[in-house]
Amino acid sequence: MTKRLFLFITFLFTSLVFSQQDGYWDKNRSTTKEIIVSARDRIVVKTEDLPIGTTEVVYRITLLDENQQLASSLVSVLKSIPDPTGISQGSAGAVFVLSKISGDDKCKYAIFSTENLASEYKDSGETKGSCVVQDEPVSKDAKRLSVDKSSCLNGNSSALWFGFESKNWIMKQKIVLEVVPWVDNKLSRGWSIENRKAIIDQCKTSTMAQKMTNSDIFCVCVLEKIQAKYKFQEFQKLLAIERSKVFKDAGDSCFGETSVPSSVYSDLRKEASLLMKKGKYGEAISKLAVIINDGKATISDYNSIGSSYLLTKQYGKALRYLKDGEKLDNTELLVQLNLAHAYLLSDNYKEAKKIYKKYQNQNVTDSLSWVQKTEQDFKDFQKVGIQNEDFQRVLKLLKE
Repeated sequence: MTKRLFLFITFLFTSLVFSQQDGYWDKNRSTTKEIIVSARDRIVVKTEDLPIGTTEVVYRITLLDENQQLASSLVSVLKSIPDPTGISQGSAGAVFVLSKISGDDKCKYAIFSTENLASEYKDSGETKGSCVVQDEPVSKDAKRLSVDKSSCLNGNSSALWFGFESKNWIMKQKIVLEVVPWVDNKLSRGWSIENRKAIIDQCKTSTMAQKMTNSDIFCVCVLEKIQAKYKFQEFQKLLAIERSKVFKDAGDSCFGETSVPSSVYSDLRKEASLLMKKGKYGEAISKLAVIINDGKATISDYNSIGSSYLLTKQYGKALRYLKDGEKLDNTELLVQLNLAHAYLLSDNYKEAKKIYKKYQNQNVTDSLSWVQKTEQDFKDFQKVGIQNEDFQRVLKLLKE
């Protein structure tokens, strides 16, 4: 028996510890009001403002005879229930939060999520728009409302409005209203779905995110960094320049921590290659320029951007990038061939001839000769409207 009792206490303590990590009953912002309702009257009572992150509310309504007092407050009762779901697990839970005493008087009530709807009820008695209606007069009642099951907590409500209608035709009534909110620890920081989405959307417009084909992982990482450091309200109060710095710092950190660096440049290369195949050389240049400006370029990247500049008749820029590529590897013959083309199209036949002749008996790849590649390139130039009287002169030179 002793062993069983010990195990039960251990289980209960563990349950309390772990469940309380998810949230807490906010006794400091609970509502406890004693209301006097005149005979045949209606009255509306507003609760205390619900704290950010409220996902559950437990309320108790008790009608007392004159001089009666509640045996225990709702807050004290809820201290023994570490999780709001425990309240609705069977009838025992519901009875547990009810007052142990109540008077003979009864009342009807309704709950509203906006002041306007509550005011209409007070004037007309209509319960249209209410989120809870108790049409059968009661002397006491207790319920749990949750975000996922009740429209009372729709995310836009800062409080609840309780409307009471006295069913005593002669004497006034004394009603005790108690409302205790359950606050989710994570949501209490203000990071609702809408607020998180706003940060991710803003992240996706950043220069760093736009380098990526799929920026989702990166932007979720940025969001988590910001969430860990700030409550949403704190973040919103920052100056625009301060928020920009927070985004940049989080982005720099995530860029190094995630698998983004390797995938970003790989994706940019694939995009550039597809754009070149479609003849969209200007767009390909912008993709390749990102890689080069970030200091992540390979010899192939320099060759691709050089080729794109040639095909858009930007010969000076082609020469610049091809020479930079040559510094990485002067044995890369694709770069050497494009250098020869750049000199030729820049009316420097003398420099072009030296390169064309130097490698004329080699292959630029394992299966493509220098001469074959030269012929292909000249045809590609002609397709985009680049004509040069020295093309035939070069081909003749290579066959000597």
